[in-house]
Amino acid sequence: MLTDKTAVVTGSTSGIGLAIAQQLASQGANIILNGFGEAQDIEKLRVNLELQNDVKVHYIAADLSQPESARQFIRQVIQLMGRLDILVNNAGIQHTDRIEAFPTERWDQIIALNLSAVFHTTAEALPQMQKQEWGRIINIASAHGLVASEQKAAYVAAKHGVVGLTKVTALENAGQGITCNAICPGWVRTPLVEAQIKALAEHHQVDIETAARQLLAEKQPSLQFVTPQQIGGAAVFLCSDAAQQMTGATLSLDGGWTAR
Repeated sequence: MLTDKTAVVTGSTSGIGLAIAQQLASQGANIILNGFGEAQDIEKLRVNLELQNDVKVHYIAADLSQPESARQFIRQVIQLMGRLDILVNNAGIQHTDRIEAFPTERWDQIIALNLSAVFHTTAEALPQMQKQEWGRIINIASAHGLVASEQKAAYVAAKHGVVGLTKVTALENAGQGITCNAICPGWVRTPLVEAQIKALAEHHQVDIETAARQLLAEKQPSLQFVTPQQIGGAAVFLCSDAAQQMTGATLSLDGGWTAR
């Protein structure tokens, strides 16, 4: 379905990003990986993804929290592959604290990576997509792009910003073969969420699995975690012909969180 397409997935050396990369590769897309990790581990991921799917897979390191680095990353992709068809903005970080105690440097870091990087990669990718008259931009937002939670001022602000940016991108490129949509997951058992589960377990003096159930019960009516593979499947759908007229939308995968 995506044969000969080039897909960039930021933050794709683990977790949600890696699952998205794997699903897109399974549909024939060539993949550009990006993210942190040990060089030998990333190379192993790259080779396995390439061999398992018979596609081209490259890794490009870039500090996406820096505007010029984020833009140069996209320019490198286009220079290397000659095209850019799918951009998945997934990279993100988290910090929790009350507003009055929230460290300024952490606010700046979260806004830089979770929101500003999405703007810079999108702005750099759009001219190539417009030239091709085809493009799919998928922003991994969050349930926190639609509703708020305490102690997550920067993350909630950034993800709300991503949802707004998604809508503007969609409007500016409507009818040009380019769509832009946001996937809004609820709780996914990523390293970011594991840290929150651990903190909850320590605070309430309970075991990890009890804390995980408490976390789900507070927000997610299904009482089940969303899986990275489910998010990857949603990304594949947004690249399909069935989603050709779906743009500026938020696709919630949250076990009923935002239905309340």
